[in-house]
Amino acid sequence: MGLILWIIAAILVIAGIVSLFRGQVLWGAALIIIGLLVGPGGVSIFT
Repeated sequence: MGLILWIIAAILVIAGIVSLFRGQVLWGAALIIIGLLVGPGGVSIFT
């Protein structure tokens, strides 16, 4: 389960960074924050 959370978090953060570079600041910031919340290294919403 932890590996799946890491993968999902990494995808969300990468997508957020790409969105920031494309000029979608609000959407990019939201994706990064969600990625940090989902990741097992951060404050996981599943524990």
